[in-house]
Amino acid sequence: MRVRDLPCASKSKPTHCTDFTDLIDHSPLTSLCWYALRTRSRHEKQVRDRLASLGIEPLLPTVMRLSQWKDRKKKIEVPLFSCYCFAQFPWQERLAVLQTPGVVQIVGNGGPEPVAEDEIEALKALMTSRLPYDAHPYLQEGMPVQVIRGPLEGVHGILLRKDKPFRLVISVNLIRQSAAVEIDADDVMPI
Repeated sequence: MRVRDLPCASKSKPTHCTDFTDLIDHSPLTSLCWYALRTRSRHEKQVRDRLASLGIEPLLPTVMRLSQWKDRKKKIEVPLFSCYCFAQFPWQERLAVLQTPGVVQIVGNGGPEPVAEDEIEALKALMTSRLPYDAHPYLQEGMPVQVIRGPLEGVHGILLRKDKPFRLVISVNLIRQSAAVEIDADDVMPI
């Protein structure tokens, strides 16, 4: 019984990945999809290298950070998303991926799900660009946030718009009234 089809891209031609509750159909098992893999802490690079040695295409976005020891400072390459690595493989190879030392699980809501191809392409474009980038808290329109610096530090509100500049709504629930303010993205964090 087919629950739903999820679009993904194969190297040869566009196809669909099947939601994994319906593997009785066996039709899209050979299509390549990108999956997010949760890894053990500080095992992201080892997972990437082991997957590559298995012939599975890994993607590990990294960023250079300044690390300080007692006697020196050094720039080191660290994963952009701690405890996560991406891999492109057909669903039938999931067991080899899951048995890779350092892999904890294939990520998804209620079960493994492919990552949208446009999100992977955006990450690849970011990695190849010369623009400086770093991880940022996940913010979604409508989510509650807290201002962490500036004149509104400590204020809670609802993120109304993610476009630049962000628009934060501060509400007084008792009187059902609100005020909106434009704020820099770096000044808010999810609560």
